[in-house]
Amino acid sequence: MDQKIVNYISKNKVLTLATSVNDKPYCANCFYVFDEKNKYLIFLSDNETKHIKDALFNKNIAGTINTEVTTIVKIQGVQFTGDFINPSAEQATQFYATYYKKFPFAKAKPSPIWGIRLNWIKMTDNTLGFGKKLIWPST
Repeated sequence: MDQKIVNYISKNKVLTLATSVNDKPYCANCFYVFDEKNKYLIFLSDNETKHIKDALFNKNIAGTINTEVTTIVKIQGVQFTGDFINPSAEQATQFYATYYKKFPFAKAKPSPIWGIRLNWIKMTDNTLGFGKKLIWPST
């Protein structure tokens, strides 16, 4: 994965998760951490939320990560697809350790933890030139 993509995903903290069940799309925003080694996005969310129920039914998800800017030359953002992860107990322990390292305040409201195994990313980065796209995996 291009280091510019890794740096961008690592420095940000909110993703938009898109799910779909029976041709009905849904989106939700979640705080996340990036596990660079495994190419996972890790986040907390209650079991009863629509996006979790949808993702448990259809593990194919998509999403975005972006930052607010005031000028077109600074636009940066990521579009991604991936597989939803309902972690085993052992994997959940690892996910919590990674998540709480970045967001220790989240321990105040315990919630189930989930993951996204990234399988495709397109990053738009106008700071590298207007309309510059970085794709992972490269084709």
